Parts: sequence; C-alpha cells; structure tokens
Amino acid sequence: MSTPTSRHRSLALASPDATARLARQLGAGLRPGDTVLLSGTLGAGKSHFARALIQSRLPVPEDVPSPTFTLVQVYDLGDAELWHADLYRLSGPDAVEELGLTDAFATAICLVEWPDRLGELTPEGALSLTLDPGAEDDARMAELSWTAPRWDAAVAELSA
Repeated sequence: MSTPTSRHRSLALASPDATARLARQLGAGLRPGDTVLLSGTLGAGKSHFARALIQSRLPVPEDVPSPTFTLVQVYDLGDAELWHADLYRLSGPDAVEELGLTDAFATAICLVEWPDRLGELTPEGALSLTLDPGAEDDARMAELSWTAPRWDAAVAELSA
C-alpha cells in the first residue's frame, strides 16, 4: 500500500486582518467530517484564526471564547456542529477520547489547536495549518499541508 502524497502551500499574512480573512475563506467550504489541525507556538494566532472562522459560520453572531480551560466548545451552525478544541493542557491521546472528539471527527467540523496531543488519533485526511511569526510584528506565515484530494481545490482558492 502506497503512502498518500503530501501537498503543501505557504501564504504570507501581513496582519491579523489577513489571518482572519484566510480563516473566513477556508471556513466557507468546510463541511461535516472536515478537520483542520492548527499548530504554532503560543501567540502564533491559532485562536485568532479559529475565532474568525467560527464567527464567519455562525448563523447568529456570538462570543467565541478560547477553549483553553473548557478544552472543547461546540457551536451549532444550523446545518452542522463545529467543535473547537484546544488540547494544550492535555498530556496525550487518552484524554482526547474522553472528550468525544474522535466521534466528532466523523460527524462535525473540527478545529483542533495543539494537534500533537492527538497522537495516533489524528484523523486521516485532515488539513494541517501551521502559523509562524512573519518578518513584521503582526505578520504571520501560514503553512498548509494535506494528503486528501478533498483539500486540493479548497486550498488552491485561498488568498492572503
């Protein structure tokens, strides 16, 4: 059995507004069963990205807190659920199963911060997005990687 080919794309994001714009673009095409894995150092913009994406999909605007302490926030989008998980405080995959996140991967749209905590529970076909500081103070570099063909068109349509 062959290993799926990994594809990559880099986007320079000049500001927090550009990061939010990217989140809205990506969010518009997400559907149940899609998982986006958000990586980067503390303060890289993962929560900012997730918040912008979630707010763009909510039928009625609401506050979107970081799930750092609750671990998971679930949003009803009307046509789907969106799970936003922040796994920073977890020690590993055992705690992930207790959250019900593995079931959500199949039925909901999932945004996962600190996906390294998933270990072997990382869903196949997820889109990985890593945010790193850019050359300017508020700038970021977004590195996207994926193996599932489902992401080819969605990523190609993104702009910074």
